[in-house]
Amino acid sequence: MAGHIQDRWMRVKRDENGIPVLDAKGRRTKERDPERWGKGDRYKVRYYDPDGNEKSESFPDKQLRKAQAFLTEMQHNVLSGTYIDQDAGKANFKTYAENWLKGQSQDAATQQTLRSRLKSQIYPFFEKRTIGSVNAEVVRNWLAWLRDRKLEASTQAVYFDTLSSILSAAVEDRKIRVNPCKAQSVKKPKPGARKLVPWTEARLRAVQLALLARFKPAAVLGAGCGLRQGEILGFSLDDVNREEMLVNVTRQIRVIGKQLVFAPPKGDKARVVPLSKGVLQALDAYAENFEPVTVTLSWLEPSGRPTTVRLLMVGNQGVPYSGSAFNGVAWIPAFKQAGLTYTTKGDGMHALRHFYASTLLAQGVSIKELAEYLGHADPGFTLRTYTHLLPSSHARARSAVDRVFRPRREPRTA
Repeated sequence: MAGHIQDRWMRVKRDENGIPVLDAKGRRTKERDPERWGKGDRYKVRYYDPDGNEKSESFPDKQLRKAQAFLTEMQHNVLSGTYIDQDAGKANFKTYAENWLKGQSQDAATQQTLRSRLKSQIYPFFEKRTIGSVNAEVVRNWLAWLRDRKLEASTQAVYFDTLSSILSAAVEDRKIRVNPCKAQSVKKPKPGARKLVPWTEARLRAVQLALLARFKPAAVLGAGCGLRQGEILGFSLDDVNREEMLVNVTRQIRVIGKQLVFAPPKGDKARVVPLSKGVLQALDAYAENFEPVTVTLSWLEPSGRPTTVRLLMVGNQGVPYSGSAFNGVAWIPAFKQAGLTYTTKGDGMHALRHFYASTLLAQGVSIKELAEYLGHADPGFTLRTYTHLLPSSHARARSAVDRVFRPRREPRTA
């Protein structure tokens, strides 16, 4: 079906008998419509969408060429499959983002994280806008707004990725033509290069000694097995394979809403970690003084199936800890007890995993093996994180070449 442009200010000229007046070529002639002339938009473009529904767009006087170009564009978009309804972009941003959220992972923790991002740094800026009004300029203004809020570049990048994901979905749903986050004039926040500096053994020992007796497994499991905080809090000696000297890392404790639940490790990636004799002896010695406590929590979400585990480390009343509670009660106070200054960036419990990684790399453990032990889905991420900690291979390289070109005497030195 072809579209056309209606001149709303003109009408078909008719004779005294009401018959249309034709020109020399047999076409109907037009004249000014006295009732409409000079009132409202003059040109009304009528066209049809891919489903055959008639659509229209109005243009003021002296914009006939613009109206013609618009009709041509719409017809081309319908034929090429790139058509987008002019009203599609009028959807409210927040309403659309809530619908986008339904299509993301339904894991309760993931939903909780995404909703927190939306409410804290995205909705306050975009919620009153339409999805179609979010262009590159708006995104640049939002990035400036994030910087004004003193957010770190790494944090800004996380919010940027969330916004970009929403807008990419809007492109797929034909709400907008392009994702403005991918415009050349928009640059994703890039964290400054910062090399990770692992703890020294002296710092580890100082914190380990300062931890109250009930909390000492935290240092052992973190620095000796590379477990994350939630995995430490959800650890059970029943996870240990004593014959093969392995730890099966299959769960963590996390908070959904305000309720503790058991859940799989990050990324649903269960793994096996080698267990040293020294670590096992330390855990067994602890269990002799603090008997494991049977704890039942829901699995994955508050309404999940009840799951019972004999936890190694709990509070004085036999109650398991959330990460934030453990930080406040046990972890941060240990630094004060040890006479150390606690820094948020370098002294969280993740520092224990970094210590574990640096220890293994120093002993020649490969990046691929380390990635498996840490539970990283991508060994490339492990390499990017710890590449500067890899021991120099210069000596091994020289030795390998010397096996071919055997030196007859020691080389002269300067």
